Amino acid sequence: MKTATYNIDLGFDQILDLVRQLPKKEKIRLTKELERELVDVKLTALLKAFKTDDLDQATIDKEVEIVRTELYAKSKGK
Repeated sequence: MKTATYNIDLGFDQILDLVRQLPKKEKIRLTKELERELVDVKLTALLKAFKTDDLDQATIDKEVEIVRTELYAKSKGK
């Protein structure tokens, strides 16, 4: 079975009107899909913002150990 592709120009209000006509179950499905897409976009942007070649695992391990030591010292001082 061949699937056809159609491109039509719809404005936001037209799309919103169509969405309002969907059954509740389909609205929930659409909402979840939009949320998944938004999370993907945000995660990709976050990963790009923190991408660096200057940070290696040894540096991360060293910094983690420093923080753990400080937290341990604070917990013993209480």
